[in-house]
This record gives sequence, structure tokens and C-alpha cells, in this order.
Amino acid sequence: MLCQQCKQHEATVNYVEITNGKKFECHLCAGCYADLKEQMRKKTHGEVWPGFIPSRVRRAKSCPVCGTTYADYEKSGLLGCTSCYDVFKEELLPYIRRVHGKVNHIGKMYGNTDKHGLHRRLNSLQEQLEDALSEKRYKDAGRLNNEILKIKKIIDEGEGSNG
Repeated sequence: MLCQQCKQHEATVNYVEITNGKKFECHLCAGCYADLKEQMRKKTHGEVWPGFIPSRVRRAKSCPVCGTTYADYEKSGLLGCTSCYDVFKEELLPYIRRVHGKVNHIGKMYGNTDKHGLHRRLNSLQEQLEDALSEKRYKDAGRLNNEILKIKKIIDEGEGSNG
């Protein structure tokens, strides 16, 4: 469909509004939409023209460290750096809550009690135990050994109840 304004380029912005049963449609190319948006910004002193330009169109927030905008994130699904999490926190929290059910990280040890997580933790502790023994840190080795025994007991109890 061609742009209703310039009638030269393909319309990429399609606006449809139904008010009191009457339908209003407007189809514009990106250039004409940008021109109209700029004209309206000047006329309304920066306020969004109600009902025409969607309210979610706003000045792009960007990360001061890497320059990533929220629009970039929406396109790629990737943030540019760790600072982006702070910059876009407000926008990201609803998505994080929807995906994970919560927004507070409690760490791997408490939330990772499945069989694979326990085995990963056990392997890590065994490596730490070997290092502690080779470095003659016997107090650390004793603590690590106790943790290993606790995890082995949990794993053994889990395997006994399943089979």
C-alpha cells in the first residue's frame, strides 16, 4: 500500500482508530510519519498528539555506557552491557517477572536443588576439597567435606524415593 501523503513510498505506519462506530485509517511511509510527528511536536510543544501518535512512542532512552536503546533490545532481545539492566530496569521488570515468576535472585544453591544442580554443586565442592587438601588448608577441607556429605545424603535419599 502506498503512503497516503506522498503517494510514492510504501506505507510502513498504519494507524486505525474507531470512534463512535466510525473508522479512521491513515497509512504513511516512515518519512511522512516522521514529518507529521515533528510538525505535531512543534504545534503541541513536545506533547504527544492524543489519539494519533501512540503513547508508547517516546524519546528513546539509551544506556550511557554502550549506547543501546530499548528499541535495540526489543529488536534483538540482547542488552549491550551490564549497565543496561539499571537503565532499562523499569521496562525489564515486568518481563522478568512474567518469565521467572519473581524478580529477586536468590542464588544457585537455594534454587538449584534438582538432581543435576546437586551433582554440579557436588563436583564443584569436590574440586575445592582437592585444592584445600593440596594447599594443606585442613580447616577448609573439613568444612567442604561436611558439605559434600550433606549433598551426597540428599542425593541418596532422592534416588531411594524414586526407585
